Amino acid sequence: MKTPLKAALIAHPALIACTVLLAGCAPAMQAATPIGRTDAAPGRLSVAQPAPTIGAGTLTLSSPQFVNGGTLPLEQVGSGNGCTGMNVSPALNWSGVPAGAAALVVTTYDPDAPTGSGFWHWVAYNLPASATGLAKGAGSMGGSLPAGALTSNNDGGTSGYTGACPPVGDAPHRYVFTLYALSKALPLPAGTSPVFVNFNLNGSVLAKTSIVATYGR
Repeated sequence: MKTPLKAALIAHPALIACTVLLAGCAPAMQAATPIGRTDAAPGRLSVAQPAPTIGAGTLTLSSPQFVNGGTLPLEQVGSGNGCTGMNVSPALNWSGVPAGAAALVVTTYDPDAPTGSGFWHWVAYNLPASATGLAKGAGSMGGSLPAGALTSNNDGGTSGYTGACPPVGDAPHRYVFTLYALSKALPLPAGTSPVFVNFNLNGSVLAKTSIVATYGR
């Protein structure tokens, strides 16, 4: 007795070849590395951000609150959702802004957040190119940014900086603080989403540099 599948294969020999090809492809498809991940850190997003081929040049970035590669202090950790930090943006200092820069952008991004797209903690844009840093708390509620600077809502839905608050039991998350020097100010209104701000960086980045702090609970 012929089953419907056998009858279909007899009537259409091409289906046999197609089936064999698909079976041969299956193992390779299962073994493929998921998009956005790296072999060196399986399960974690790459920290690459817009304009990945742009180097730092003379641009340097540091913070008196933490050393690059160190632990994010509790003062910069979020409050609520079980986190007991103070939600204060760190002070940032920089130098070496290239000639021709018209504006600066500061971002804080967690590529390890369990969202599939990371988590934007802070995006401040159209900072003046003459600025050499931001005071502690400048990005927090009630803080003061330089004249003309704008901020996005963070991915928590509030304006300005929101502190780290990774899930309990996760490996420590990376908090990437990046400074961009741009050839032009971004023609975007206040409150533009972090993703759209970062999309608009492409084509105008003269230099960029990052420092990273980690935090887990």
